[in-house]
Amino acid sequence: MDSIRELYRIGVGPSSSHTMGPQNAARKFLQRNPDAPRFRVTLYESLASTGKGHLTDWAVHQVLGDSRCEILWKPDEKMPRHPNGMIFEALDESGNVLDSWKVYSVGGGAIMAEDEPRQSANKVYALPDLGSIMALCEEKGLTYWEYVARCEGDDIWSFLEEIWQAMQDAVERGLTAQGVLPGSIGLRRQAWNYMARTKLAHKTMHQTGKVTAYALAVSEENAAGGVIVTAPTCGSCGIVPAVLYYLRDTLNATETDILRALATAGLFGNIIKHNASISGAEVGCQGEVGSACAMAAAAATQLMGGTVRQIEYAAEMGLEHHLGLTCDPVDGLVQIPCIERNACAATRALSRAQMAILSDGVHRILFDEVVAVMAQTGHDLPSLYRETSRGGLARVYAARPPKKKDAP
Repeated sequence: MDSIRELYRIGVGPSSSHTMGPQNAARKFLQRNPDAPRFRVTLYESLASTGKGHLTDWAVHQVLGDSRCEILWKPDEKMPRHPNGMIFEALDESGNVLDSWKVYSVGGGAIMAEDEPRQSANKVYALPDLGSIMALCEEKGLTYWEYVARCEGDDIWSFLEEIWQAMQDAVERGLTAQGVLPGSIGLRRQAWNYMARTKLAHKTMHQTGKVTAYALAVSEENAAGGVIVTAPTCGSCGIVPAVLYYLRDTLNATETDILRALATAGLFGNIIKHNASISGAEVGCQGEVGSACAMAAAAATQLMGGTVRQIEYAAEMGLEHHLGLTCDPVDGLVQIPCIERNACAATRALSRAQMAILSDGVHRILFDEVVAVMAQTGHDLPSLYRETSRGGLARVYAARPPKKKDAP
């Protein structure tokens, strides 16, 4: 498996696969062709279906320029290796192709060329699944974070310090921001309201209220194109920060505690990415929000003093109970149901951690088995439920009659 540095990425929203990935690809292609007079970028399937709502064109134009880059949208055509396919072309003044590059945005901001293997050759983790890692940890008396440190080296902690700071900044910015999010829906930010009402509510409401407010804060920052951390994606970026931000205060957790929890969460996310997918276009929202819920549940259980088996159980439940979750963003925006879904998954992650702590960690279905089922379920989902905005909630919303304009 790759380093968790490839999982946690600081960047701008609203989508790691539709914004960050295409922008990263555009940068690489520009490096190959710095003097090209013109560019043409063709987007396929999911990228073409929801790219405008996810700001794919904006992200590419930021690198290649508005005036010299033409973008073509082909939502009904597919490329062979992934639903998020792109072809970059460098053109001369007469429109002749100087260079062409087929590339895919495979989730979490990562890109993969047509001739590139799906898994990187630069492996950081020798063990491929949680079962083998857990067996090693139990044999050697290790925690998951200690295993991460063994594989990654001590400099992983300075990296995770940057990640944690970026997560906290996103929570705090989102809690103070108000107004309408960009896009066609006219959706208002709600994090500030939830936090204000939570302060006035009975203490029995504080856990749900605070975790919800924190998750909304980060997800709304993402929807507004703010700086967030992929954990493991932009669309699911509010879940891990919300849970850790809440537990930092309620458990009086030190920064070291939080960084170790982030290492554990990253390990679980890495396993999902390696053995299944974190791309909504490939496996639906179960790969984004389900994965983030598993990561947050694992981190929370560790912070609560859980064993390696209890941590595995919490992560297994976090992913298992999101199996089959569709990705059907309304009007192609990372807003409905994405923002609320982050809040729901954050509260679920915390409850799964509490349930695991109350258990002995023994259960029948293993985390690795759920990862395999998630991958198969995602491949079985029709494409209209995999980030194309053609089915589900997106279809219902699109079928509504247009609103009448107010009289002058």
